[in-house]
Amino acid sequence: MAVDTLTTRPRRAAWAAAAAATALLLASGCQGSADAQSPSASGSSSSSSSSSGSSTTSSGPVSLKITPANGAESVAPNTTVKVIATGGPISAVTVKDTKNRVVSGRISADGLSWTASRFLRPSMNYTVSAVAGSGATSKSSFSTFAAKITATYHVLPSAGSVVGVGMPLIVQFDSPVADSAKADVERNLSVSVSPAVSGSWGWLDDRQVMFRSSRYWKSGTKISLKANLAGVKTGTGKYVGSDASTSFTIGSAMVSYVNMKTHHMTVYKNGKLLRTLPVSTGRPGPKTETRYGIKIIVSKEPTHIMDSTSIGIPKGTPGYYRLTTHWAMRLTWSGEFLHSAPWSVGSQGNANVSHGCTNLSPSNAEWLFSVSKIGDPVKYTGSNRSIEQANGYTLWNYSYADWHKRSALT
Repeated sequence: MAVDTLTTRPRRAAWAAAAAATALLLASGCQGSADAQSPSASGSSSSSSSSSGSSTTSSGPVSLKITPANGAESVAPNTTVKVIATGGPISAVTVKDTKNRVVSGRISADGLSWTASRFLRPSMNYTVSAVAGSGATSKSSFSTFAAKITATYHVLPSAGSVVGVGMPLIVQFDSPVADSAKADVERNLSVSVSPAVSGSWGWLDDRQVMFRSSRYWKSGTKISLKANLAGVKTGTGKYVGSDASTSFTIGSAMVSYVNMKTHHMTVYKNGKLLRTLPVSTGRPGPKTETRYGIKIIVSKEPTHIMDSTSIGIPKGTPGYYRLTTHWAMRLTWSGEFLHSAPWSVGSQGNANVSHGCTNLSPSNAEWLFSVSKIGDPVKYTGSNRSIEQANGYTLWNYSYADWHKRSALT
């Protein structure tokens, strides 16, 4: 079995005798180019079998048909387990794997069908037990095939994090997801936001799907994710092998603005101006000018080595540099940071002289580092170079309507 190595979203029946329950959810330079718990009455998961048969047991006029069929082998992990009743309603369905993990599902309004609400795990054995209101029962045992390639991913922010108001909820795959598979990914992601607010998934690129609201999050908001992605097919022969989850809290509203023409940065907390800081951003030029747009702090490092080899300027060539910087906060994957730059203090507030980073004095950089969080937005204006899509967490450069259009479910 291969694994990705590339870098880098349940009723009471009308029948009197029926009873059902539901179960529902990355050393760079300073600049460069760019199974859910089952309810008491039912539970199940889905998978696709090379066999189209089913297992049926009748008691009087009531029969129960289970798909995949009893004894089926090499069932595709992304097939949906189903139970169909004839002659009477379904009372309960339970689907479990060999590790006793339950697959949830729901009974239809008329009580005559049950459908799993998620996919199955690759290379796993499952048993299905179905009971009708009349007492008729049916069972099926089957197995899923092993994935040729296991699609791997991770979720952000990490559990227990306190992040900034611009931090999206992120599911980041280690290899591209096929366009045809993106809707299935979203259908198996369940988000809870408290207090409740509308939001939308959107694909920043073929590896990253992110969830945001129409505006920055409100401080104190609690967000959780259940990624029931095991069994989702993301490409030819490629299936996700595991689920994941996270929960985090939105902290204080730290929002900053950098005006590259006036060479100053204003820092606000919860709408109140804290400080105005002199800065120096990227000097004019197609490879050094700092990009404009809304950027999000994606990491914080007390010490970071800036090496121009990471942006295509090798050692021994004009422009090469290797510098140890302090109080560095990354804004783009291409190498734009906020950081201490004692060598440019004379230019800070007066001229743009950097390779693209935002230079601050040592004391200002240390202060800014101390009050900032991953997820804090920093909006840049005053240059002629725009931020590239996916060069960092760039989703806030879309209107909410345009972001929503990037969902595979629209």
